[in-house]
Amino acid sequence: MKILPVTDPSFQNYGQILTGYDVKELLETLDKVTPLPEGVAYVAEQPELMALPIEKELRNNAYGGMPIQIGWCNGHNTKLNCLEYHRDSELNVGVKDFILLLAKREELENGVLDTAKVAAFCVPAGVLVEVYATTLHYAPCNAAKDAGFKTIVVLPKGTNLDKPEITVKNEEDEILWASNKWLLAHADSSEAAQGAKVLLKGENTDIASLL
Repeated sequence: MKILPVTDPSFQNYGQILTGYDVKELLETLDKVTPLPEGVAYVAEQPELMALPIEKELRNNAYGGMPIQIGWCNGHNTKLNCLEYHRDSELNVGVKDFILLLAKREELENGVLDTAKVAAFCVPAGVLVEVYATTLHYAPCNAAKDAGFKTIVVLPKGTNLDKPEITVKNEEDEILWASNKWLLAHADSSEAAQGAKVLLKGENTDIASLL
């Protein structure tokens, strides 16, 4: 695997860089009010982030007026473990450089993904990216050995909260893991141990040796 810059033309298959937003206060607040754990922690909505003026800009401009949540994913990670998707795009921007491990839903074969198809992109600190709804993604990874990451996560309001009670109608329903969150797990992941369906085949991608 080669880690590509997010400016590489191939990233256009997975997402895009969003320009015109001043994320300085957003990242300063993220850095001030959130921890940097040894593992990976995720909070769907952080009040201090939601209170910033940029919330209205992202809600009205980036999401066309849809209600949003601004949360975070922080920690230390080098492994794929799982991939997820939503019905809407996700926005990410980091205090530090971070790496996204990505694949495309159209690369699934009978609902299964060969992890050899996963691509890695490095997002520089302060660069706001949109990850398309058709892109499989999960927790960020460190961009440098032991550096960790602090990353903003913007999604439609309610995403990643409690899974709704449903009657399973099809195979996709079987991988609904939370609200607006469909999850594909690798057998080595803690999510698989918790009952997530194992649909990632091949090696559990680990970029540690590339850092």
